[in-house]
Amino acid sequence: MKMTADGYAILRSYFGSLSKDFVNGVEGMVSAFNADGKVTYPEAAYMLATAYHETSGTMQPICEKGSKTYFDKYDTGKLASNLGNTPNKDGDGYLWRGRGFVQLTGKDNYVKASKKLNIDFVANPDLVLQLDNATKIMILGMREGWFTTHKLSDYIKDGKVDFINARRIINGTDCAEQIAKHATVFYNALRKP
Repeated sequence: MKMTADGYAILRSYFGSLSKDFVNGVEGMVSAFNADGKVTYPEAAYMLATAYHETSGTMQPICEKGSKTYFDKYDTGKLASNLGNTPNKDGDGYLWRGRGFVQLTGKDNYVKASKKLNIDFVANPDLVLQLDNATKIMILGMREGWFTTHKLSDYIKDGKVDFINARRIINGTDCAEQIAKHATVFYNALRKP
């Protein structure tokens, strides 16, 4: 699998001009998909579309945006508990804020990613911002259902491709139709010889 010059032309016609960082991000993710050896074209397209949406179109791993007080929603209460954060207002909502291509959020997810990749994201959460790490987290997390218990194979498998409902892997149906359109464009671009 690779993104050809004609594939990038498809992306430019849809997204507009592509920055060097955008192209580097796509190339890095596609390289990781190839190294994994199990990522199919529809899965790759959906992951690229998710990364596009979750990174505000940069195709580079980013931190979730917002002030420190914005992350208080992850610091106490039921949401904090569901994410494995402490029940105290101690700043771990901000510490374990979303990062990477899928906005990995909550201590439990950082612990899980650490164990799965044998990298200590708990001691250094910003390691999630490295392109290689962010891509591996995206691949494994989406494949294994880390984020919402929904996984890629629930929506993309054996000829079944449901880009709209695949959004449930990350965040319910938030922006599902828009991300599905992006996925179709990435799919067409990836398949262009």
